[in-house]
Amino acid sequence: MRQTRALVLLPALALIALVAVGAAGAFGSVVLRPSALLAGLLDPAAGMAGTLIWELRLPRAASAFTTGGLLALAGALMQVLLRNPLADPYVLGLSGGAAVGALLSMMAGLGAGAVSGSAFLGALASMLMVFGLAHGRGGWTPARLLLNGVVVASGWGAVVSFLLAVGPQAELRGMLFWLMGDLSGAGGPGLRAAVLLTGLMAAMALARSLNLLARGEVQARVLGVAVGRLRLAVFGLTSLLTAAAVTLAGSVGFVGLVVPHMLRLAGVTDYRLLLPACVLAGGSFLTLADTLARTVLAPQQLPVGVLSALIGVPVFLFLLHRGRPAATGAGP
Repeated sequence: MRQTRALVLLPALALIALVAVGAAGAFGSVVLRPSALLAGLLDPAAGMAGTLIWELRLPRAASAFTTGGLLALAGALMQVLLRNPLADPYVLGLSGGAAVGALLSMMAGLGAGAVSGSAFLGALASMLMVFGLAHGRGGWTPARLLLNGVVVASGWGAVVSFLLAVGPQAELRGMLFWLMGDLSGAGGPGLRAAVLLTGLMAAMALARSLNLLARGEVQARVLGVAVGRLRLAVFGLTSLLTAAAVTLAGSVGFVGLVVPHMLRLAGVTDYRLLLPACVLAGGSFLTLADTLARTVLAPQQLPVGVLSALIGVPVFLFLLHRGRPAATGAGP
């Protein structure tokens, strides 16, 4: 049954991903007809269509897809790590630490590369802070990680508010767009795509143990899972995935919460199938959201985080009321 579902679901999600990338190439301030889109795809030198597709839209679609995949994969891992269906990649304060690093760089007038680097260092510092504070005498527990993460995130939130209050007016718009999630200044996704692929391969190697952990810590220990080491590996992997996403697109919320839930509500609970499905669905979701962000008020662009929330909230509520309750546990 699982193999049959995988044979149907993953090709279907891959097809949706292709449609999402195709829509990103066709729509924007200038809409390309199917014939122009095909000509531009086949020949990068095919006039305006080739320039639009290969120099502007496809690189941005690749950044959006990579960011969505990173966030959705991190969300699925975070939910089983904390055994909390409401956990998402930002619950442990990683986004807050990245935001503080990025805002300080913007206030100093540094370039986009320095902003991304500072955001990564901020996320890394937050990860180490939560990791250190949560390690009590008895080791890490989901409740201890969650509580420390919430407290650290609140502290970062206060620092962000302070920086926005005292920051220069000339930088305020860029700072707010970064906080809302913005792909307009995203560079090439090459390094982050490599992080996503490596992270997915590492997560798949842990998938069987994650299925057992989702059924309960005691049962996982009885069946031979080294729970402490598994949690440590998942926490480190989730932190790196989130930091990579944040440095590419700023604070894009909701993807890591909604996408894993949507797949679970569709009956996908086995982590061997859920993890690659999250990458495909999360990437497609954010690519479509970014296309709308570039198109709705064109030539003005909206922060992609606003569109992802506007799309995700009603879809999630609809599925939640029509489907069965979502959980973090693996299916039979």
